[in-house]
Amino acid sequence: MRVLSFVHDSVVDGEGLRSVIFLSGCPHRCVGCHNPQSWNMQAGEVLSVEEAAAELLSNPLSDITLSGGEPFLQAREVKRLARILREAGRNIWAYTGYTLEYIKQSGTKDMNELLTYIDVLVDGQFLQERRRPELRFRGSDNQRIWKLSNGNPDGLFLV
Repeated sequence: MRVLSFVHDSVVDGEGLRSVIFLSGCPHRCVGCHNPQSWNMQAGEVLSVEEAAAELLSNPLSDITLSGGEPFLQAREVKRLARILREAGRNIWAYTGYTLEYIKQSGTKDMNELLTYIDVLVDGQFLQERRRPELRFRGSDNQRIWKLSNGNPDGLFLV
């Protein structure tokens, strides 16, 4: 998998203390993106799923956030990573520019299987004209925060 970077002890990428993996590659290229260096699929370094898991699990006090770039662009590898993290008892948030509806209706099998390991999904592209700095855990008011249960929406969780 291609990884741009890791950040430990984040408090802005989901509830509680989190370790974040920023994955490389993003087809959305949102105007005003806070991480445009992640758009390039060749940015960062190639790591095995096991190497990425070891880095994320090296902080025993934090849960996990999958970010990017676009985590669903590398869904085959990221679902394997998420399974390891789930088996380790970690809560998993994921950020995606896709909508939940798109993933469920038009996404690949790997994208849909990745959803089954995610506790909270923040979906939708960042729209600069709808930017709202006061929102927690999302940048624009079109983005939604979903609690998932086995890949299915268990409720909308907007904070």
